[in-house]
Amino acid sequence: MKLKVPNTYVIIFFVILLCAVATWLVPGGKPQTWQIFSALYEGFSQQAGIIAFVLVVGGAFWVVNSTKAVDDGIFRFIRKARELERYALVRKAGVGNIVIIAVMLLFGLFGAVFGMSEETIAFVAVMIPLAKSLGYDEFVGVFMVYLAAHVGFAGAMLNPFTIGIAQEMASLPLFSGIEYRIFCWVILMTVAIIFVLWYASGVRKKSLLDQPLAEVENVPEESRRAGLRPWICFVLITLSLVLFSVCYGAGCVINIGQNSFATPWLLWVLTFLFVVFSVLSLLKSAKLYILNLLIFTIVFMVAGVMGYGWYLSEICALFMALAIAAGFSADYSADDIAKNFMEGAKDIFSAALVIGFAAGIIVILREGEVIDTMLASLAGSLNGSGRVGALGGMYGIQTFINLFIPSASAKAAVTMPIMAPFSDMIGLSRQAAVLAFQFGDGFTNMITPCSGVLMAVLSVARIPYEKWVRYIWKFILFLVVLGFILLVPTVFFSLPGF
Repeated sequence: MKLKVPNTYVIIFFVILLCAVATWLVPGGKPQTWQIFSALYEGFSQQAGIIAFVLVVGGAFWVVNSTKAVDDGIFRFIRKARELERYALVRKAGVGNIVIIAVMLLFGLFGAVFGMSEETIAFVAVMIPLAKSLGYDEFVGVFMVYLAAHVGFAGAMLNPFTIGIAQEMASLPLFSGIEYRIFCWVILMTVAIIFVLWYASGVRKKSLLDQPLAEVENVPEESRRAGLRPWICFVLITLSLVLFSVCYGAGCVINIGQNSFATPWLLWVLTFLFVVFSVLSLLKSAKLYILNLLIFTIVFMVAGVMGYGWYLSEICALFMALAIAAGFSADYSADDIAKNFMEGAKDIFSAALVIGFAAGIIVILREGEVIDTMLASLAGSLNGSGRVGALGGMYGIQTFINLFIPSASAKAAVTMPIMAPFSDMIGLSRQAAVLAFQFGDGFTNMITPCSGVLMAVLSVARIPYEKWVRYIWKFILFLVVLGFILLVPTVFFSLPGF
């Protein structure tokens, strides 16, 4: 009889029950009983921001997709890609492979530099149609964005949410030891890219990819110029960007490591580029202009995150504006925009439920007051295991805890005040303890049901959690083992900053 994996909601509820039982068994715990039900409400309350974000992004993309602008852009892209195949080098490498590598390196860098995580939800919605049009499946679309960003997150060099907080807790210079972390990032991203290329190659062989690409050539390309409403939309957005640049342009500061770069010109440059590309697209078609709106929404989102510290509320506002602008440019009425937006929010509502339920696990562990007791007991058990064994133990503890507490900042605040002094006791570098935290925090984010981002991404991609686990668990296990191998040199070699 084939073993059937339970529904995602069933898995989460049983994890909550397990954590509640632990509060009765762990010394110092505050037993949880009826709280297992109130924890669901508390989880929704605590994750209200990301739940709203998922619903708004889902609604915005539904409006954009309903205009067929993304489809039109994908067809144009594939036609251009087919033209490149006349070059022997590109044909041998494969256009699809080139796209996968380029996109993964970009998002891996985003994860490593500013800790991209929640933002991947929006990008996944864009990349899945692209991946499918190139003949791949939804997994490749998720891999290119979500997996790349989180592998980069695990091997980060400048991530303020992991390295920055952990090093501060361990009383280390901010972003010290960056040289070895760059090496780790290169190794991890290389492994991730090889895995995705291998998987994508298998998908191509199964689905006879050349056929869908050939069919694209028969799809007529829209060449009708945009009407009045897209031009009105363009003028209004341009005026808004100019006003925003005047008011806020001077305050744009990009932080990379310990260095800050004032970039008062950035918004003006992006506004100029928006004007140029908008006019070019408007002269071709309204669909191309709507696609241009989508691309620049993502560009401004990245600029806002890096230059102004934007988070969920600002990104939600940006995508809400995208939905209205795209609908208006497609000659939709206000009711049409609202209807399509609600359809998108309804389609992705299951993601909101999963995010809220998963957060209930963290509520039970925190309210049950068992985290500190369990952590102190585990750390004490590492005494006498040798430096490599102790480092591996710390790594294992961080990895295990991350299954239930995906929040990097919360975990750093809980674990590093214990792990840093313990590493002194056994003769390990505190930097090694930070690296163990970093790897332990990163890899299992991509498999734990407690991660709201993972659940949201899977909902956007319409991939059941149990199917995701079945495809990804071996690769995650390999990353965990590779992480330990990368930790070992910190014991035996004198590395910069360690």
